[in-house]
Amino acid sequence: MRHALSVLVENRPGVLTRVSGLFARRAFNIKSLAVGETENPAISRMTLVVEGDEAPLEQITKQLNKLVNVLKIVELESELSVQRKLMLIKVAASDANRTNVLQVVDLYRLHVVDMVPDAVIIEATGSDAKIEALLVALAPYGVKEIVQSGTVGLQRGAKSLSERVTQELQLKK
Repeated sequence: MRHALSVLVENRPGVLTRVSGLFARRAFNIKSLAVGETENPAISRMTLVVEGDEAPLEQITKQLNKLVNVLKIVELESELSVQRKLMLIKVAASDANRTNVLQVVDLYRLHVVDMVPDAVIIEATGSDAKIEALLVALAPYGVKEIVQSGTVGLQRGAKSLSERVTQELQLKK
């Protein structure tokens, strides 16, 4: 089962190592990892996507909560959150098939970020399902290379998780 975790941490050196090490010690493979500062430069958000059963994941979540630099952990349920990843895809594009490749780009509302005589590099942003469907559509033309970011996600609605954590930190001072 796929789980996306949003983990707010103190923006300090070594935090990523401690968090990822905890998953490694429990033999959980991290399928996707994205880390970056939030609107508060003292707090970073890690979005981790893992596959596994509920019970071991619950145990890891409890252990994550015990780490000093971890401020808040929320599981991003797919229907209650927005999740996206970014992918750059290099596709063979000869004179014979360039028009067809560009039609796929238009159909999926993507962007061509580089074009040379024998290839195009496409920027794709979307859900896992959209990205998978795109790769199937581009496969006949020859996908030469792929690079992708980790999944990022936010809960739907007006509530801000990082804003609440910032307020809690200020109250502790």
